[in-house]
Amino acid sequence: MDLLALADFNLVARHGGFGRAAREAGRPKATLSRRVAELEASLDLRLFERGRVLKLTEEGRALYARTGALLAELDEAAAAIASGGETPRGRLRISAPLLFSQTAMGRLAADFARQYPQVRLEVTTDDRQVDMVEEGYDLVIRVNPNPDAGLIGRTFLRDRLVVVAAPDLARPSDGAPVRAVVRGAGGDAETWDVGSSKIAVEPVLRLSSLIMVRDAVRAGVGIARLPISLVSHDLEAGRLASWGEITDSAIALWALYPSRRLLSARVAAFLDHLKAAFPTGAPEELARYVEKR
Repeated sequence: MDLLALADFNLVARHGGFGRAAREAGRPKATLSRRVAELEASLDLRLFERGRVLKLTEEGRALYARTGALLAELDEAAAAIASGGETPRGRLRISAPLLFSQTAMGRLAADFARQYPQVRLEVTTDDRQVDMVEEGYDLVIRVNPNPDAGLIGRTFLRDRLVVVAAPDLARPSDGAPVRAVVRGAGGDAETWDVGSSKIAVEPVLRLSSLIMVRDAVRAGVGIARLPISLVSHDLEAGRLASWGEITDSAIALWALYPSRRLLSARVAAFLDHLKAAFPTGAPEELARYVEKR
């Protein structure tokens, strides 16, 4: 197999099109198109669906998944040999969920950039389950991820949900529904399990960000379910009051990557960076980290 043609295929797959790949690499679009066509002919496979939007075929996705990390490893090995060490370098693309990005990722990224100036760190915020291979991510951070045979990783933080309210909002004794602030769309009535009891709630405000939810609860509009790490300082300062923890509300943040065998120096460095920032992974640790922003 022609390694140069394979590298060109990976370049096009990573950037999602011949034009974007050509601009990134500073090479003619026609050359990339010809090299990919030659690779398809040599393999007797169609690697891209060529329509209005260029898309990988099933065979193309499989080839990209198997060879992308190998080519990156070859590049890193050559760079490490040339520089005489295993210094992390090159581009590191990370996808992280909204709340973690808003509260902690800015400081984490800044500290990492200072420590590893030869790494070009790119962080995007997305709560959806991104496709690491098709979208070109080196590492993704996910909350309670579904099992994925193609990904491995580790838990680096744990959290749990607590029901909070403004201090002057009294809990009804007759079981009447309580006005609530919730995240996202849903039904008009809910019941929350809090310890051994239940709280009937009536959503009166729906917001897309948990930080907005917290701020609305501070303003006294209703109760909400929020991560303890986000509200622990409000509880300590008396700005919010706890009505109890949500039953079975364990939250785990995972750092996921495609392969341990081909773990790049820059991904390994960022995993170590997370471990140094959150040694025990407890919710209180994240709360302290956020408070130091």
